[in-house]
Amino acid sequence: MPKPRPKQGFMQASLKNRAAMAGRLVNELVSFVVFTVLDLLDAVLCLVYKLLDYAFEAEWKPCYCSSSAREMITSSGNILVSEKGGWSKIVCLCSSKIHLEDISDTLYSRPPLLSELSRSTMTELRRFASTRSHAASVTTFTINSTIVEMLQGKIGGRKSNPIPRWSDCSCKRCAGWCSPSASGDLYVHAQYPPDGVAAVEDVLFIHGFISSSAFWTETVFPNLSEVARSRYRFFAVDLLGFGRSPKPADSLYTLQEHVDMIERSVLKRHRVRSLHIVAHSLGSILALALAVKHPDAIKSLTLLAPPYFPVPKGVHGTQYVLRRVAPRRVWPMIALGASVACWYEHISRSVSLLMCKHHRFWEFLFRLLTCNRIRTFLMEGFFCHTHNAAWHTLHNIICGSAGKLEGYLDTVRERMRTCEVTVLHGSDDDLLPVSCSAAVKARVPRANLRLIKGKDHITIVIGRQKAFTRELEQIWASANLKATFPRRTLTEAKWPKTEGGSGGD
Repeated sequence: MPKPRPKQGFMQASLKNRAAMAGRLVNELVSFVVFTVLDLLDAVLCLVYKLLDYAFEAEWKPCYCSSSAREMITSSGNILVSEKGGWSKIVCLCSSKIHLEDISDTLYSRPPLLSELSRSTMTELRRFASTRSHAASVTTFTINSTIVEMLQGKIGGRKSNPIPRWSDCSCKRCAGWCSPSASGDLYVHAQYPPDGVAAVEDVLFIHGFISSSAFWTETVFPNLSEVARSRYRFFAVDLLGFGRSPKPADSLYTLQEHVDMIERSVLKRHRVRSLHIVAHSLGSILALALAVKHPDAIKSLTLLAPPYFPVPKGVHGTQYVLRRVAPRRVWPMIALGASVACWYEHISRSVSLLMCKHHRFWEFLFRLLTCNRIRTFLMEGFFCHTHNAAWHTLHNIICGSAGKLEGYLDTVRERMRTCEVTVLHGSDDDLLPVSCSAAVKARVPRANLRLIKGKDHITIVIGRQKAFTRELEQIWASANLKATFPRRTLTEAKWPKTEGGSGGD
């Protein structure tokens, strides 16, 4: 049998490398053209929506596409802004019960692709000039005027109007929270043990971005064993702005707003003292935030595809994560979808107007085409949200938490030694790379990292519901063996101080 010629193998490898390089080059060129056109389209849609909002609501609505910022006076007693490394962040909102800890600058700092090259060049020149200048400089604090207008309404005590905007769906499922009898709490699907059986423990399920509690109630809940049904209370929430939960138009959907609503709607309302948490994707960030607030009350953390991107030193965290999640590339397709959702406020609003406002038509069409043989709970979770909720949650949670996650994971490692930490990730996940979960494992060495072969961001649960549910029950049982120390009640917990802010060190 003739041996392969080394020269021939080298030529084949060289051809593959050249083909890959050519493919990357084509992707770069096509992406540049496509996203330049999208930049122009988004600017046009900005004007279109200004006119439509005024026509339907008789009021000019603010947006984030304007690059002009309003100078704030820090001594006014209304809004306090801190500045670190040239980036501004709202720290506190006075004269109000709201404490906004992190509003991501990615909401209003998303330069067009064409101008980003020139802007980065100017930034380097300014940095060079600043190192050569020894003159005293005056620091000014600026923040986007859209955020200012929203916050000033809260400071002034203006009541939010619980009426869906003209571009949002007003069906009973999406807008039921607007009814006078609504409590204002999150929608919580609660499953208790049978009558006469006292629950021993509690489990909280938190869904990911553009999803709902049905992600859990239609997959895990039906496959729970009888032992688990008789031992645990199960709670699956619709996050603020999603599913059947409230979708206030004046909310900024910050990390603390999401966490406060979970505490109010689940932990306090159902008197939860200790619990296991299962979270998917974006929900993993909220799970970690709850964990660091109640370090002695969490028995286990199960994180599925957590969006953790370690920020390199000297790099601005929120902007780094934005470009990792949404690289502005047309291929793979998941990158194109993420880029449109993250970078283009008005294009993504158009998608929401087309899909979410008319979700009943799309669900009917899907049932008609499939002869009603396929369940549509994933579609229901995808459609039942507002653009305002999705836009702010995406930026303020995924991007805005860039400087916080390291501190959260350090707290889990150092202060929650008896907490069972499990991280699951699909090997074929094109949305969030496996390196995200590997980074969590590196930060918390005792975490059990499980790579699910052949599964992606959704099929890590969908399609393997029974096996996944058995894994969860084993995790909860294992966690109980480690729960040997007394735990504080949830009402005694306070927010810990964590290192970092909206930017990297």
